[in-house]
Amino acid sequence: MGRGKFKGKPTGRRQFSTPEEMIAGSSARPRTFRKEVADIVEDETSDVESEEESDDEPEKVKGAEGVIQIENPNLVKPKNMKARDVDLEKTTELSRREREEIEKQKAHERYMKLQEQGKTDQAKKDLERLALIRQQRADAAKKREEEKAAKEQKKVEGRK
Repeated sequence: MGRGKFKGKPTGRRQFSTPEEMIAGSSARPRTFRKEVADIVEDETSDVESEEESDDEPEKVKGAEGVIQIENPNLVKPKNMKARDVDLEKTTELSRREREEIEKQKAHERYMKLQEQGKTDQAKKDLERLALIRQQRADAAKKREEEKAAKEQKKVEGRK
């Protein structure tokens, strides 16, 4: 009587296939399993034969690869490189976005330098506004001084 997880079958106890039976195809396994095992065995034997044959024949190239070298522009290249693989003489090519970003930063720096020197249109307008404001403040300060002087003069005249 069976104990544990596997219950006894009405036909008797469970029978397991041996590797020899599986290769021979006489096991009670499904046919697809037998085909897969047979394919694996055939592949192992054919690999040994193909290695011997491949030494004699040069590798065949498909399409235009034999005539011209084709480099796929869409191929993603690995970005991480080991230190021993780095070529110091090779200059790295920047992507379009990186180039545009660098150009944008340089243009901004040039503009800010000209802005500080007062050579841009915006800087000229700002300086004109600033000069106008300074003039208005100077006029207002002068007017306050005159009013203050006039008040003091009235006080002095009022005391007499």
